[in-house]
Amino acid sequence: MGEARALHTLRVMSYNLHDLRDDRAAAIHNVRAVDPDVLCLQEVPRRLTTEIRLPPFARACGMVWHRRRLGTGGTAVLTSPRLVVHGVATGRLPVRFPDRTRGYAAATVSLPGSGPWAAPVTVVSVHLSLRAVERAAHAAVVLQSLGERAVVAGDLNEGPGGTAYDLVAARYPAVSAGQPTFPAQRPTAPLDAVFAERDLRVVPSAPVTVEERDLRAGSDHRPVWVDLDVSPTSAPTEQSRPAPD
Repeated sequence: MGEARALHTLRVMSYNLHDLRDDRAAAIHNVRAVDPDVLCLQEVPRRLTTEIRLPPFARACGMVWHRRRLGTGGTAVLTSPRLVVHGVATGRLPVRFPDRTRGYAAATVSLPGSGPWAAPVTVVSVHLSLRAVERAAHAAVVLQSLGERAVVAGDLNEGPGGTAYDLVAARYPAVSAGQPTFPAQRPTAPLDAVFAERDLRVVPSAPVTVEERDLRAGSDHRPVWVDLDVSPTSAPTEQSRPAPD
């Protein structure tokens, strides 16, 4: 950890943790190798176990969880201690009983400093339904809650060409590489992705070394990450805001 990055660069990582049922140490190694500023998690341990298992995972990764659990549907946003956190929010996404609950978690953050890169950005972690109709409805709910300076990251349970994926990409273009992420052992499906508002430009970064054995062992998904230049090219017309509860 500790790779020097430009003052205006925000690294966003998304990772489905599979409820920490796999090799927890390997998952931590993956996060620490990437060293994100914002970590969007899906399938964190549920209900009261969140309060027990997620804080030590966050600390081991060198990150902070802001303790908003209810309504997240197993999503969470962790942040680097160097970030300024302006607010956090959660939202529930309706599903058909008895399907697993779904939701999203959001954090509005900025990089330290007084330059234009310090303008807040809202980062949202999502985990969409296994049902295509629900995925599209869920994507619409999340998009309605956001302004312009926003990043959406998570497990969409579908790739490019899916209705929900294309709905998000039409508003916030996909900025991750589009590589397959599932299953972790031999990934074939690009289920996990990062999308960002057009002014948040992808910037090249130094190579990140993540051990293949840790990628295979840490979860049933592989993580994705991207570096974004968050200094605006022009003043935003609407400041991004956290989604309402």
